[in-house]
Amino acid sequence: METQSFKRIQYVIKYPEYFSESEKYPLIVFLHGAGGRGTDISCVKNNPFFIETEKFKFNAVVFAPQCYADSWFDIFEQLGDFVDFAIAQPYIDKDKVYLIGASMGGYATWQMAMTKPEVFAAVVPICGGGMYWNAARLKNMGVWAFHGSEDQVVFCEESKKMIEAIHSAGGRRAKLTICDGVGHYSWRNAYNCRELFDWLFSQKRSAEEIEESKYNNSEQFG
Repeated sequence: METQSFKRIQYVIKYPEYFSESEKYPLIVFLHGAGGRGTDISCVKNNPFFIETEKFKFNAVVFAPQCYADSWFDIFEQLGDFVDFAIAQPYIDKDKVYLIGASMGGYATWQMAMTKPEVFAAVVPICGGGMYWNAARLKNMGVWAFHGSEDQVVFCEESKKMIEAIHSAGGRRAKLTICDGVGHYSWRNAYNCRELFDWLFSQKRSAEEIEESKYNNSEQFG
């Protein structure tokens, strides 16, 4: 696991065992929650994502940036540039780019997926939420959301409404796991789910056209 920087963003990069720059690998961009903010990169290195998934030894490269601001949305344009930077690495399989985020990172995962739907094969938003009216942009993308049924920080309805909105738009690759009796820490369920990662690495970027927004009438929609 290495620590590097891109512009003002510090990040952790983790390579798979027997990594070779001449090979092509899936990419996971991981977005931490509010607890990882700041400039102490050890908060990212010690995130439960890395600790809990270590046992799976998946054959992918992970880029995990650290949010130095109050939220990912404060540096969202920089975050988008970071995603482009990670994808541009010569050893990345551009048809197998994935985004995972929890809590604050779950919100950013939903938004980044809708901002750049053309680059992601699949996303895993955990205990987050998004703009339901724009969810049609995810209709051709693999989406597996996780949320705790007892979450009192971000209500489970946030994930439910996003998945329902994708389905209403005709999406058939989106699903939600509701973790019964679990509070805001549903990332534990996600990170320990081998089925999730088997599913994730089976997803490839869609060649279908991206859904255009139907909410472009200012008299009706502001």
